[in-house]
Amino acid sequence: MPSRGGFGAGSRQESGIPETERFRFTAVLWQNHGVVPTNSKAAGGGGLEVRALTTSARDVGRFCRVQLELQGNEPHSVLPLRLEVEKVLSDANPFWRHAERALWVVFRNGRAVGRIAAVLDAEHARHHGERCVFFGFFEAVDDPAVAAALFAEVERWAAARAAGRIRGPLNPNINEECGLLVEGFDRPNAVMMPYNPPYHGQLIEGVGFTKAKDLVAFDLVLADSPHARLIRLRDGLKRRSPGIELRAVTRKSLKSDLPDLKAIYNAAWERNWSAVPMSAEEIDFLAERLAPLLLDGLVWMASVKGKPAGLLLAVPDVNEALGPLKGSLLTPALLGALPMLLGWRRPKRFRLIALGVKEEFRGRGVEGWMFAETLLAAEAMGFTGCEASWVLEDNIPVHQLAGLFAAKITRRYRIYDRCLNQSAVGEPKRGEAEREGK
Repeated sequence: MPSRGGFGAGSRQESGIPETERFRFTAVLWQNHGVVPTNSKAAGGGGLEVRALTTSARDVGRFCRVQLELQGNEPHSVLPLRLEVEKVLSDANPFWRHAERALWVVFRNGRAVGRIAAVLDAEHARHHGERCVFFGFFEAVDDPAVAAALFAEVERWAAARAAGRIRGPLNPNINEECGLLVEGFDRPNAVMMPYNPPYHGQLIEGVGFTKAKDLVAFDLVLADSPHARLIRLRDGLKRRSPGIELRAVTRKSLKSDLPDLKAIYNAAWERNWSAVPMSAEEIDFLAERLAPLLLDGLVWMASVKGKPAGLLLAVPDVNEALGPLKGSLLTPALLGALPMLLGWRRPKRFRLIALGVKEEFRGRGVEGWMFAETLLAAEAMGFTGCEASWVLEDNIPVHQLAGLFAAKITRRYRIYDRCLNQSAVGEPKRGEAEREGK
């Protein structure tokens, strides 16, 4: 579950490709780069073959393996477990009850050299008044022809569905992994956050995409917020929150707390940039995947007179153990990862995924109180650092809160955008919800 932020509208850039130019643009991409349309054989050893995959377990498995084949040797890349990605892309994910997807892999001489997914979410269209196709799970070798081949397929798929805009990467939606890493390649990615080679941005911009929004990650060293200072901050913020109760959400209480957590989540983020409310089934699906990572003291819920008001969700950064697995549990490296995965040993760091408060309870210090309690609990458990991600670049209240705890921006992720058809685009609804994660 990726974390989100976003206060205020911010700015958006568009490529502004008119509808009359759309198909000519695609044709030029194919001609210039020797791209062969979907499921056609290349007429020469140097050509590219783009294959459309189904959503069968076999094809999804093939789609997922491309990431290992292309990113397996990246020194700082921690690949997500393939079984988790396969689950997200499978029909078991309730997201697909209101969204459709398409998958492609591009080959050169029988070797996979790229992949991409396209997603059309009916709920996004309903909430934001725009018919937008999202791309995600993008992987490619450093070759503009490969990127051109993949995005030509996405564009053709989008055009067939009368979409006016393509945006991404979202894997597969804004409540999951999203954004392209554009700054901060010098360290491993945190759990449930993406990593990609630096050249990916050039490939995406090379086919006409421009920045829609940046997401940032804050890094916090617990030693920079000494225990005595955390106590003072916690007590001061607590005094600003009269009548508000805070309690820990535990593995044992998760099932009974879920209804309140669902209500807080959708209310706190309902007006966030590009946000789409999650159904009860989607939140259950996410909670099931997160439950094994929960630690007492890293998840909090605030309430006012028994009414749910806010939540904070953080998890241990188990990517410290997952790196050597290369996305697979069927490897001898699992033996070294088991102590951390089973909770016998804790990682040094944790990730703050979500921090949200309902609009009527904001401005009372609830967010800071929950964060201070989390840092005190993390310190007691032996954690030394935290990544708070992701946060919208223009979510000023959360940036100010991060500064209060001496957190610094260390990574930047980008959501790209390209307008295809002005008449079908609409103006996305803008929001002002405070959010630090999903």
